[in-house]
Amino acid sequence: MKQKKFSLLPYILGYKWYYLGGVIVLLLVDLANLYIPQYTGEIIDGLTVGTLAYEGVLGLVFRLFLAGAVMALGRFGWRFFIFGAARGIEYKLRNDMFGHLETLSARYFNSHKTGDLMARFTNDLQAIRMAVGMAVVTVFDAVVMTAMVLVKMVVYVDFKMTLLALVPMILISIGCYFYGIEAKKRQTKRQEAFSNLSDKVQESLAGVRVLKAFVQEEEDFKAFEKASRNSMEKNLSVVKLRAVFGPALDTVIGISLLMTLLFGGRLVLAGTISIGKFVAFNSYIGMLVWPMIACGDCINNFSQAAAAFQRIAAIFREEPDIVDKAPASLAGKDVHIKGDITLKNLTFTYPDGETPVLKDVSLHVEAGEMLGILGRTGSGKSSLADLLLRVYDCREGALLVDGRPITDFPLAVLHRDMAYVPQDNFLFSDTLEENIAFGLEQRISDHPELRSSIRKAARAACIHDNIVEFPDEYRTLVGERGVTLSGGQKQRSSIARALLMDASVLILDDSLSAVDTDTEEQILENLMELRKGKTTIVVAHRISTLQKANHIAVLTEGELTEYGTHEELLELGGFYAHIYEKQQLEQELTAI
Repeated sequence: MKQKKFSLLPYILGYKWYYLGGVIVLLLVDLANLYIPQYTGEIIDGLTVGTLAYEGVLGLVFRLFLAGAVMALGRFGWRFFIFGAARGIEYKLRNDMFGHLETLSARYFNSHKTGDLMARFTNDLQAIRMAVGMAVVTVFDAVVMTAMVLVKMVVYVDFKMTLLALVPMILISIGCYFYGIEAKKRQTKRQEAFSNLSDKVQESLAGVRVLKAFVQEEEDFKAFEKASRNSMEKNLSVVKLRAVFGPALDTVIGISLLMTLLFGGRLVLAGTISIGKFVAFNSYIGMLVWPMIACGDCINNFSQAAAAFQRIAAIFREEPDIVDKAPASLAGKDVHIKGDITLKNLTFTYPDGETPVLKDVSLHVEAGEMLGILGRTGSGKSSLADLLLRVYDCREGALLVDGRPITDFPLAVLHRDMAYVPQDNFLFSDTLEENIAFGLEQRISDHPELRSSIRKAARAACIHDNIVEFPDEYRTLVGERGVTLSGGQKQRSSIARALLMDASVLILDDSLSAVDTDTEEQILENLMELRKGKTTIVVAHRISTLQKANHIAVLTEGELTEYGTHEELLELGGFYAHIYEKQQLEQELTAI
């Protein structure tokens, strides 16, 4: 497959008028700057020789003031245009990156760490912004300003002295070339080290309770210290390179100024040039210092941006595995899922796996039925849920919804008409109210009448009584990943979120494991009442969760080994009956 190309050019062209305005203002600033040494030299020569009257001095001083005013206003202007464009590009690029990440499939996030992605949104984007902002200014000055100053030196002062000034510039250009090559290598390693450090911090903070529970703070600190030291060393390698290049640049510039003083002084003594022109020439040499220094900064910025660009481009080159495959006949139609689900000899292997996790599974769930799924850990229960939600795709025709291949339905329809409660209940750092309403298209702030539906869903999930005991009730902030709630409260909040969607298909993936049996029974009774006429798939380890289902499927190492009602499976005397007897015995022992 041909890799998708990514370019910054469309983003830059989007701000072309900003850049054009910025370059024009920069040119005006540099032109104004160019005349300051000339006017100063003319004042010195006029006063030395006595050819300049008081009115003439005032005229030249006014020109100096005018040039200074143009420079002051112009520096504000080019910052507004160029820095404004750079910030705009950063803003659009960040939004596009985030939007593209949301289209990528589970496989990508399984193989990329959160900290590394965060580093690309912060450090790498900042490097791009510097390259399309400040680096543009430095490039302009390094090229245009240098050319204009050299022309002015030739025309206004002396050709031979100008040639002398070119010698160190040639040396600096050669040095900048090799500096740029080495800087890019070191910047790439620096940004990778920053990504590793970001990922370590994110992972440690997210798992801080586990660290404390297992008394691993010291070991984790050592791991953090190692990542921090690596980041420091890579940063120091960049700093060391700058530390060598900077003084070397200053040395060459200093030698250039010394040669100019010696050679120019001889020309003044010989009467070849005037004192005013000699002073102006030295000012022009001073004006060349900034482009020379800017050359080094520019290379550093572009080296860092080149490394960042590769990392950002890698995100944009990624293509989602799961895409809409709906036929053209459904385009523009208001399609709804009824909930009839058929598996035909379904065999599935994860993209990065070799062994099938589901093997030749066939079953049928009619619309409005409840299907229970039981099996040991790793038997393929959650994989089946992933296929129904198209987190992954299976062989064409192996999974049918309402008699059609599941890929015939647009992803938006699947995610609208299939509600899901995962094993790992994720709550956002927001209020309980907003978390329960997360799946709705409308926002509570715009539709306050939704609050009654939210409370109804919370009652059905048996979480309402807990919520009203909180000081802020439904407006209670739950913290990152719902950390302030218990496991059972998080599960029930997630169930309420799914029930509020009132979807045609509801998938509960071991979503009652953290609640007690009495609460579980109450939730199941509520489900039976609310979900009449709608399909419900319940994955669980407890028989009590499944026994009211219309049919129960038992998976063993990815194969469908038992299928039937609760009573039929008990009569079969297989795995289901064995688990039932075992759990019944556990309940009796607990009750004693």
